[in-house]
Amino acid sequence: MNHTPLSTPSDARQGERALVLGGGGSTGNAWLIGVIAGLFDAGLEVTTADLTVGTSAGSTAAAQVAGATPPELFAATLVAPPQRTAPSADARRARAKPVVNHRERVQKIIDSADDVADMRRRMGAAALDMEAASDGSWQAQWRTTVASRLPSQRWPERSVLITAVDAETGDPVVFDRHSGVDVADAIAASCSSGPPYRIGDRRFIDGGYRSNAENADLAAGYARVLVLSPFGGRTLLPLEWGMHLAAQVNELRAGGSRVETIFPESSSEHLFGTNAMDVSLRPAAAQAGYDRGSAVAGQLTEFWR
Repeated sequence: MNHTPLSTPSDARQGERALVLGGGGSTGNAWLIGVIAGLFDAGLEVTTADLTVGTSAGSTAAAQVAGATPPELFAATLVAPPQRTAPSADARRARAKPVVNHRERVQKIIDSADDVADMRRRMGAAALDMEAASDGSWQAQWRTTVASRLPSQRWPERSVLITAVDAETGDPVVFDRHSGVDVADAIAASCSSGPPYRIGDRRFIDGGYRSNAENADLAAGYARVLVLSPFGGRTLLPLEWGMHLAAQVNELRAGGSRVETIFPESSSEHLFGTNAMDVSLRPAAAQAGYDRGSAVAGQLTEFWR
């Protein structure tokens, strides 16, 4: 594995169209699949982009859409996961509590940071503390979980960039098929919002800490950029840091790119945020994404083609 930060991947800045898939937890992944399937069924194929950028849940989606057709993925996502017993109201509240606590923990770290580089270092340090307090079993379990979600264990032949952050240095990292890292490991690192994920002698945390949940800046130089954001472009970071999606879009446009964004409808926002890790909501999120993709496909046809 290359032991230097991969800030300029070899596949970057070579092509016409870029697809950016933002983070958003389990429901965000389902929504992304739904949007892409809705676009596809309406006659707009976006998975043939010259570049796909995937962050956290979007990194999983980037590999999934490269290895299976949108209708296949959508159909699989609509199948509700098995549930042993119907959870009580108390159980549902208990299940949501770790997500709320995680968000509070993240917000405290952000509020204490001087800038984005300091935030990344603090996030990495907190993750390393979590690792030190754990029994070490998480790593293997997480990789197995991530790998089971992928249609193929091989990197796509098309250009795919997967974001992460080095937990020890705070350096932003971008993996591609030339990085010497298995795609399942790259995705596991990009989705690592708790303890860090180890690859070789380095440990990594969620790619959403690199810039924001979308990392649309990696599409710089592409003529047309389509951004799918389950979080609707929202951010926990101070706006003055300039890391939020709107700032990234402005920079892309200033560089000559045409940029379009797709966000969830306000009626489906309850599926994300504190509910982002509720797998029972994946079918609803996928359907909401499908409906959104179907609705906007017509207005995006000229832009994308």
